[in-house]
Amino acid sequence: MIRISPGGLGMPAFEYRQAEEIKDAFQMYGVLYLFIDKSGAILLGFPDTTQDADIYVKKDPENGRALVDALKDIGFTLTDEQAAEIIPGKDFVQLKNGPFDLDLWFAPDGIERFEDAYRRRVDVEGFPVCHIDDIIASNEASGRAKDRESLPRLKAFREYWIQRQGYTY
Repeated sequence: MIRISPGGLGMPAFEYRQAEEIKDAFQMYGVLYLFIDKSGAILLGFPDTTQDADIYVKKDPENGRALVDALKDIGFTLTDEQAAEIIPGKDFVQLKNGPFDLDLWFAPDGIERFEDAYRRRVDVEGFPVCHIDDIIASNEASGRAKDRESLPRLKAFREYWIQRQGYTY
């Protein structure tokens, strides 16, 4: 696979080209996933930045093995311990040993089942993204200070996004 993102540590912010690398590799290996958190919101059009890509991955050993292969193809150097956490789907795995920082969520707060979130997903130029309501629910349930800080902006963005999409509730 030809990588777009340069190698090295600590890219300053999540970028569209990183999302493309994830999408291409995950598609090649058949990984079931969704962009979530701020990286998902950014793909929906949220005007903000984040330091990493956040991925909600279906918790399944077969999907986990495909994920490990895809991550290696992107350029992540996984330890045996990390692979052993990813394959069965440890709730949260943070990777900083690749071309960019990546957070893997197998059980994000505020979302009961991957299948439900996947059914509600939004396709953005081929990127499977959690619906903005799921992103907000996850941020509300997490209790993290940085999530609480961004909630008012995410909620305001939700209203704009819903109007732009032409949804009626």
